[in-house]
Amino acid sequence: MAPFWPVVLKQDNLILRPLRFRDKRAWTKLRLDNQSWLKQWEATIPDEFNEGKASFYQLLRNLRDEASSQRALPFVLTVDNKIAGQITVANINFGSTRSAYIGYWIGEEFAGKGYTPLAVAMAIDHCFKVLKLHRIEITIRPENIKSLRVVEKLGLRSEGLRPKFLHIDGEWRDHLVFAINEDEISDSLVSKLKNS
Repeated sequence: MAPFWPVVLKQDNLILRPLRFRDKRAWTKLRLDNQSWLKQWEATIPDEFNEGKASFYQLLRNLRDEASSQRALPFVLTVDNKIAGQITVANINFGSTRSAYIGYWIGEEFAGKGYTPLAVAMAIDHCFKVLKLHRIEITIRPENIKSLRVVEKLGLRSEGLRPKFLHIDGEWRDHLVFAINEDEISDSLVSKLKNS
């Protein structure tokens, strides 16, 4: 079996790779430039548990710890070698469920160009083919039309609503659940996406 981490996935001009210390400047600029774009969709920590914002280096160390423990695949997305966003396969369970969930964000200038569905398809294909997972889940706020379009393009099935599932922008927000099992894909999601 291939090493769990680090992993680099490539498709055309899109690369999913580990975040590096030297990415700090570009990653921070992308986050600052997209604060208002991302704020309404990103998970937050309720005030009573918030101990302050983690630095880039703390974030990177946490992501690396999760990857080295085989609990996560924390990819940065690059388009033409420019950091465009992140996609994380998290809560990886190799037990009886063999499952994980995927979360992602992308900078506004890269949105609507097909990079997000392709990145998600690449990550799911890797999880099913290499890690031999059985199920991948994605949760999305009902108001997030762009993310709903991603799971629609990839053919993930809707499994209903999780009320007040995740803390986002200061409130507990409802999320729709979407999932796919490895036996629902005949070849690969990347192939399906490119042929649609």
